[in-house]
Amino acid sequence: MAQQPQISPSDLKTSKLFDLNGRVALITGASGALGEAVAKGLAVNGVDLVLSSVDDDGLQVLAGEVRSLGVRVLPAYCDVTSESQVEGMVEEAIAGFGKIDVLVTCAGLAHRELLVDQSLENWRKVMDVNVQGTLLCCKAVAKEMIKRGEGGSIITIGSVRGHHAHRDGYTGYGTSKAAVHYLTKTLAFEWAEHNIRVNSIAPCIFWSDLTEPMLSDAKNAQKYLARIPLGRAAIPEDFVGSIVFLASSASSMVTAHILSVDGGVVGG
Repeated sequence: MAQQPQISPSDLKTSKLFDLNGRVALITGASGALGEAVAKGLAVNGVDLVLSSVDDDGLQVLAGEVRSLGVRVLPAYCDVTSESQVEGMVEEAIAGFGKIDVLVTCAGLAHRELLVDQSLENWRKVMDVNVQGTLLCCKAVAKEMIKRGEGGSIITIGSVRGHHAHRDGYTGYGTSKAAVHYLTKTLAFEWAEHNIRVNSIAPCIFWSDLTEPMLSDAKNAQKYLARIPLGRAAIPEDFVGSIVFLASSASSMVTAHILSVDGGVVGG
C-alpha cells in the first residue's frame, strides 16, 4: 500500500527548492539576447553550461563571460535543424560533463512577413528552426536523460504569438510557436514515466537587436505595448526567474505547462 512521502520543513526552504548547484544545462541559441540572459542567470546559480549557437564568434565571447562567473562552460557550434549536428552536440556535452539535467531551447527564428508575400522557402525556414530544431534537441537530450535514469527538465521557448493571432505578419512565426506549445505538452506525456518534465515559457515582445527598431519608435511600439497591461516590453532578464523555477526542484510537480511571461497580454 502506497504511503504519502514525508517532507521535512527544511526541504521547503527556498535555498533548497531552488538549488541548482552542480547541475548541467544545455542552452541552444545561447548567443541571442534571451539565450545570453538565461546562460548568465543559470551560471550565477551554480549551473555548468553547454552553450550552443550558429554564431561561433558570439558563442566564444559569451563562453568567456560566463566562465568568469565561476562555472564550467562548453561552447558547441550547432545548427539545430541538422539532426547529425544536434546529436553531435549532445554527445559532446555528455563527454564533457557526463550528464544533462536541463535543456533550454532558445534557438529560434522570428521572421515576420504577410502570408501573401511569404515564399514557401521562408515559411520552411521558420518551421525548420522553431519546430524541427526544438523537436530534434528535445529528442536527443531526452534519450540521454532516459538512459541515465534520473529524470530532468526540458524547457522550450514558445511565445505569446502561439496563443494570440496578430495581423502584422506573424502567421508563420505564430504557427510555429503554437506547434512548440503542443509539442511541449505531448512530450511531457510521453516522458513523464521517466520523470522528465517538459514545460515552456511563452514570452511577450522583449528588447533585443531584432526588436530594437520596433520598440525605439514610440508610435510603432504603442501597437505592441497597448496589448500589455503592465505597459512595457520585457527585457531578456525578465524570463530568467521562470527558467530557474522550471529547472529546479521547486517545480517538481509541474509538467506539460505553458507559462506565459507576457505582462498580462490578453489578445492580439
